[in-house]
Amino acid sequence: MNEGEGQFYSVQVGDSTFTVLRRYQQLRAIGSGAQGIVCSALDTVLGIPVAVKKLSRPFQNQTHAKRAYRELVLLKCVNHKNIIRLLNVFTPQKSLEEFQDLYLVMELMDANLCQVIHMDLDHERMSYLLYQILCGIRHLHSAGIIHRDLKPSNIVVKSDCTLKILDFGLARTACTNFMMTPYVVTRYYRAPEVILGMKYKENASQARDLLSKMLVIDPECRISVQEALNHPYIHVWYDPAEADAPPPQIPDKQLEEREHTIEQWKELIYEEVMDWEERNKNGVVKEECFDGAVNCSATISQSSSINDFSSMSTEQTLASDTDSSSVDALTGAIEDCQ
Repeated sequence: MNEGEGQFYSVQVGDSTFTVLRRYQQLRAIGSGAQGIVCSALDTVLGIPVAVKKLSRPFQNQTHAKRAYRELVLLKCVNHKNIIRLLNVFTPQKSLEEFQDLYLVMELMDANLCQVIHMDLDHERMSYLLYQILCGIRHLHSAGIIHRDLKPSNIVVKSDCTLKILDFGLARTACTNFMMTPYVVTRYYRAPEVILGMKYKENASQARDLLSKMLVIDPECRISVQEALNHPYIHVWYDPAEADAPPPQIPDKQLEEREHTIEQWKELIYEEVMDWEERNKNGVVKEECFDGAVNCSATISQSSSINDFSSMSTEQTLASDTDSSSVDALTGAIEDCQ
């Protein structure tokens, strides 16, 4: 939200102009898509690298406005180590009448799975990555949130094996009288029911067994998330605090049934931005300080990169949200894979 006119400055990023709070420096484009443009930046207040997402023309029509509202509401209420964390939200405009631009500030990761899946990973790392995906999905499902666009480019990782799910613009919240559209943007990752309307050798064997149970056409016969978490290939990582975390509470129970004009969506989003400012002081969540901020320096370290991923340890400490990667190593980390 607006922290004073002098707190903002503008910088050209490709074909787009970013007008951001002065606390965010060293902006560099790292990805773009239908929903917006993402830059890496240095948060000079927290001393950590972050990702700044500018939503592309959020009020051009009702569909885009509803997606922007949905993503903001869900990011604000979800709090899980395997879901990308919203650190700040703001607009440079000073009133509802002027409100046009929406910026989301999130954790910055090293790469997405598009890059990682081409690496030569052992079963220890592969099973841990899959475990984290399942934990994140289970947490969303516990609140009735269906991602609907889960694909490699929407799953991001750090070089310490930490994994998070992002991009909730196409997500849906389950409700009894809402008919979900069968359309999901990325066709190659649609579930079969959406398309049709309906030791090493030991580890490899377990992996094949789990995969065969996940890739079942009939959703009634397919293995559930909970069953997958209990599978031997995954269960070695099981931690109730991660897999059975309390579900997020969605404040807007009629989110999916809502039908509004563009101006009404704009007002709802503006109210959410103001609510964020009220509950947070200078972009720092009052209830919980961002992990690792105390030990981060004012410049971005260059001690590791995603190229180190295949050699990193999967000790329990890998789940901590520390930020030690070079911005240079992050270029393209959030690009969509074709």
